Amino acid sequence: MIHSFLMIGQSNMAGRGFLNDVPPIYNERIKMLRNGLFQFMEEPINYDRSIAGVGLAASFAAAWCKKNKQNEIGLIPCAEGGSSLDDWSVDDALFANAIAQTKLAQRISTLDGIIWHQGEAESHSGKYRDYQDKFFIIIERLRQVLNVPEIPLIIGGLGDYLGDGIMGGYFNEYTQVNEELKRFAHSHNNCYYVTAEGLTCNPDGIHLNAVSQRIFGLRYYEAYDQKCHILAPVKNENKAIEIDSDRPHTKTEKAQMINVLFFGGKISFKEYQQKMSQIGD
Repeated sequence: MIHSFLMIGQSNMAGRGFLNDVPPIYNERIKMLRNGLFQFMEEPINYDRSIAGVGLAASFAAAWCKKNKQNEIGLIPCAEGGSSLDDWSVDDALFANAIAQTKLAQRISTLDGIIWHQGEAESHSGKYRDYQDKFFIIIERLRQVLNVPEIPLIIGGLGDYLGDGIMGGYFNEYTQVNEELKRFAHSHNNCYYVTAEGLTCNPDGIHLNAVSQRIFGLRYYEAYDQKCHILAPVKNENKAIEIDSDRPHTKTEKAQMINVLFFGGKISFKEYQQKMSQIGD
């Protein structure tokens, strides 16, 4: 059985972590939705831009697999970089796409959760004041249309680095957004807040770096698994980049890694054939 999770929000949910900064995760029990089908997961999962990279969903899924030894997890990528709450209006395209993609996924999976990260676009000009009202409408309609009234919703805070980067002035109200996110999580059933305390960013000062995305994913999973708010770093999160490194790879996973090398132009066809012939040796 596939247990699926809807990924929505803006670029820090989509992921902008540098792909080469962390070991890749190859796990045949982790799927991502493409063309209405669940396929072998490979980052970037949420390809909203050509600059998409490492996000929090991969380590979230790897942590899920450690707890759930038999089943598969499916990720439904629908996040959009730079999107505001207004862009997620229930009458507009992003919401409609998330509904359509999730309904496709529900044909072949059980929807178990919604993971949300958004707020940078609301971190200026007093926009935080309307956050709760707008967010409530979005989430209530999602639950209603997808027929999952009690589904867990995990929402993450914005990083403390936002005020210090080259665009710090644009995010001068990120702390107020975090307070609104916390208030929402504490005042609504089946909603859990995850802190971004201590997480660090790419040199742009906006996007979480790859290591922090791996850590954030573990925090998100802890909130989902324990059905609680995560208000401080979690135990052993410093090992997040090794989340899927303590097990032998299957033949399917080895083949996928070789395919990535060959079709990425990193090995010759002769090397490709040789490596493929050695799988299972």
